[in-house]
Amino acid sequence: MTLKRPAWPDGQLVTVEHRSRILADNPLGDPAERRFPVWLPPQYSKTSTRRFPVLFDLVGYTGSGWSHTNWKNFEDNLPERLSRLLHQRQIGACIVVFPDCFTALGGNQYINSSAIGRYADYLTRELIPFIDREFRTLADRDHRGCFGKSSGGYGAMVHGMRYARYWGAVANHSGDAYFDFIYRSDWPNTLNELARYRRRSRKDGVYDVTRETAGLKDGLDDGRVKRFLESFWQRDQPSGREIMALMNLCMAASYDPDPRVPNGFRLPFNLETGELIEARWRAWLKNDPIHMVRRYAGQLKTLRGLYIDCGWRDQYHIHYGCRILSRQLKRAGVTHRYEEFDGTHSGIDRRMEKSLPFLTRALR
Repeated sequence: MTLKRPAWPDGQLVTVEHRSRILADNPLGDPAERRFPVWLPPQYSKTSTRRFPVLFDLVGYTGSGWSHTNWKNFEDNLPERLSRLLHQRQIGACIVVFPDCFTALGGNQYINSSAIGRYADYLTRELIPFIDREFRTLADRDHRGCFGKSSGGYGAMVHGMRYARYWGAVANHSGDAYFDFIYRSDWPNTLNELARYRRRSRKDGVYDVTRETAGLKDGLDDGRVKRFLESFWQRDQPSGREIMALMNLCMAASYDPDPRVPNGFRLPFNLETGELIEARWRAWLKNDPIHMVRRYAGQLKTLRGLYIDCGWRDQYHIHYGCRILSRQLKRAGVTHRYEEFDGTHSGIDRRMEKSLPFLTRALR
């Protein structure tokens, strides 16, 4: 959409505050009190008693719910898109919640982690009842859904598996899947970035592998991860390579947390040799959606709708994981819709033109 001249009534974007008991004293020291926006359709008025289905928007890594409400050039932001789709009768009237789940590690995967915080419980046990109290929702799982892209797509998919009693329908845009493809190739660059913070500075000459790898076992940090994080948190403008390294550490904290070890999580690779630590990688793979379908097929079958899509030029190769995921779902007898499109991992908010009508139809 090129011209920003809407001819339809806007919904109302309101800001709410919520203080979380679940996020209090989280290991990263992130705030327990969060302010976030909620979109109300034009039909929502003080003089009406009408109740509405509700959708939760789970944004991608480094994002917050606010990022989908910002002004955009030559394109609708999400509130504008919702107003237009509602005016065009492509979606039904609904309430949309934009949670703030940002963390000092750049985000999270919307799951519980002793190293980051209990963000699955935060959404399901606190925000859902809070929204149901504050707004006129249809307060049952058959009228409640979630959707997201990338880490948010992963979160929506996993919530459809583990927490189907809370969600009636989910939409997953380019959500993380097939970890062997999408994560392992990132780790060499991350190890190089962390090497800048190794205990002893490097010098030309003999390299004693045995000595240099002493103590680096079972995914333990020798101090370089801690020093990297301390340095990162003091930077005004971290580089792209540093953000990618932070993302991999966030994934480690999500998939292999351990409160008994430094930083509260283990690493899947030896910091010096780059060798994969099989036991640690197995902890990651337990959280890979392609390996979770069989375990959670029963819950997935209770969903009123499951939508997945991905661009076939995704630069993180997530389309391969989405294809495997769709095949696994079909084998398990889980009804779903899987689409691919000519696009990458970037600039794909337009795909909500597909998922939002799908969700509101499923939840009406």
